[in-house]
Amino acid sequence: MEQKFSLDTSKKVFPIITMVIGLGLMLAQLITRLNLVSVVCVAYCCVMSALILLSLIIKKKVYAPMIFAYALPMLGVILFHVIWGADAGFGAFSDGHTGWSSAAHSLMAGEGNLLTRIAGNILLALPGAICLWGLFFTAKKKCEKGTLKKVISSVLSVLLVASSVLYVLTMNMRTKPVTERLWEGHDDYLKNVDKSDTDSPNVLFILMDDMGYGDVSLNGAIYDTPNIDSIGENGLNFENFYSSYSVCSPARFAALTGRYPYRGYADNVMYPTISTFAPFAQTRIFNSIEMGNNCDGMLGDEITMAEVFQSAGYATGAFGKWHLGDYGEYLPTNQGFDYFYGSHHVNDMTPFYHVREENGEYEIVHGTEEMKVDGKRDQSMLSEWIHGEITEWITDTVTNSDQPFFVYYASPWPHAPVYAGDDFDGTSGLGTYVDCITEFDTYLGELFNTLEELGELENTIIVFTSDNGPALEGSVNDLRGGKYLAYEGGQKVPFMIRWDNNDGIFEAGETRKQSMTLVDLFPTLIDLCGITGKGGTESYLPSDREIDGVSAVSLLKDDSVIHDEETPILHMKREKIKAVQYTVSTDSVKKDYPEYNYDVLTDNEYVTFKYFKNIQNDNSAFFDKFRKNWLHILTDDRGENYNRATVYPEIAKDMCNTLDTIQQKFQDNRRGIIK
Repeated sequence: MEQKFSLDTSKKVFPIITMVIGLGLMLAQLITRLNLVSVVCVAYCCVMSALILLSLIIKKKVYAPMIFAYALPMLGVILFHVIWGADAGFGAFSDGHTGWSSAAHSLMAGEGNLLTRIAGNILLALPGAICLWGLFFTAKKKCEKGTLKKVISSVLSVLLVASSVLYVLTMNMRTKPVTERLWEGHDDYLKNVDKSDTDSPNVLFILMDDMGYGDVSLNGAIYDTPNIDSIGENGLNFENFYSSYSVCSPARFAALTGRYPYRGYADNVMYPTISTFAPFAQTRIFNSIEMGNNCDGMLGDEITMAEVFQSAGYATGAFGKWHLGDYGEYLPTNQGFDYFYGSHHVNDMTPFYHVREENGEYEIVHGTEEMKVDGKRDQSMLSEWIHGEITEWITDTVTNSDQPFFVYYASPWPHAPVYAGDDFDGTSGLGTYVDCITEFDTYLGELFNTLEELGELENTIIVFTSDNGPALEGSVNDLRGGKYLAYEGGQKVPFMIRWDNNDGIFEAGETRKQSMTLVDLFPTLIDLCGITGKGGTESYLPSDREIDGVSAVSLLKDDSVIHDEETPILHMKREKIKAVQYTVSTDSVKKDYPEYNYDVLTDNEYVTFKYFKNIQNDNSAFFDKFRKNWLHILTDDRGENYNRATVYPEIAKDMCNTLDTIQQKFQDNRRGIIK
């Protein structure tokens, strides 16, 4: 009796083509070792599962080559994640640089080895494999009851489609980065950092989240931030300080490493990886593809500010928002911090919780359920929790050790959604955004009081700034744009520095007008704290990699220009340099344009130029328009209102060439390796 539902092993062209494509994808996966190829492979498996179902419906056949067309790329994905995976399917790691454990995620914990990786990845792919081979053997088997065979084959083919989609949503995307690693230089540098004296200055680095240039009263806010202002009033306030990126994660990378985020594949916001079932853009798939080369956070072989201070004998603590990775080498206590309290993610992401972390291991102390009221998200306790932790840690460190401390206080505020504690909610009359900042400012004042009571305030370098401009609310004063944009409003942020015992470097209450950016903090703080290496007397910086920042000590002293034509400020977005900016003497401009006697050239000793080669319009009504060959003089036009490329064509041309040259250098040496 002829079987209506059968296995077709003939060499028909289309099924053979699908099998060849499947074989090609498997080889591509094993050769490139990229998660991007994994996504293509599993997408192809989804397509093949649908084609297998259609062949059953239309042709009443299961084509053997199509079975292999599905099985081969899936096998490639499994082998790839077993051999080069960073974890064992559900989370066990393979070496010390990537190890962690979490009691709150029992399925995602463990030391990890080849067997656990095999078990985890097979378990994830098992439903699809059962359906595939069940379909193969059912179609192959002769059966007098054609109806039963038809029903079984149909059910299995439908389940194959469903299990393929399920695999996409649950597949393990944590794998080892595919890039040249810098571990040797990392370890060698830190080994040679000299121990600091016990009376070396402490460092309190305060980084806000999405706070605009005009969101502090010292810069013209319509509300008061007295404790934030006190940093500038007792130190220096900067008129022209820039983040090194206009979104969260890349800016934090720049601040902690002194390098532009392009160097570490950190060109965009980083998403949680620990969610086991979520839409694409919110989970594992986003990071390794958007960032590239399987990177899931700030690579562990980057040399962070915290690692330098830790090697110099400082106690190091991080508090608040991390947002540079949530497992393995990306965790804060695997990046130079002795202790971390806060969230690995952003307060608008899922999951969101607070942890205490030491030695790459953490426990959740304030979980998602604790941050709900009446079943809705409520983060009104965050400021109080973080303040309590940071105060306790500093007090314990000062009381029980003779180590100086380095504290990275990364507030989650005022990133949306904003919340304020019960004592502050509704008190400003300007909405929750200002209530939230007011609460932060109040707790900051209490922290300063604690430092004073401990006798450490005068010998603590206090730095205050923000990672980028405001998003939904907030003030940029008269600047153009906001978060996500390379315009001034997206990257010019508040910056103040206070150090009472500064040995005459600067006088309290002064203002600095020259430009500085986040990547400058790394070499500047090393310089200020006198961190040396190999028994030398000079500030000690890594020599195996490009450090993009420059020490700003001369700027602190006398408002010197540190970002000239040789060291421009770069405004980057998504692996592209959107603008270059530098300051030149007006005499040099007059030399090239002797006939010009414009006020900006006659009234200023220096002028700052900013050049956009191609930037999207910030006016949403004309979102499809781009500004090309756009030159601004920020000295008299900080709102970037007028294009001066036609007035100073040679300067525009030179800056365009500078932009292209630097972009090419970045592409030729992605990680900035010095050989």
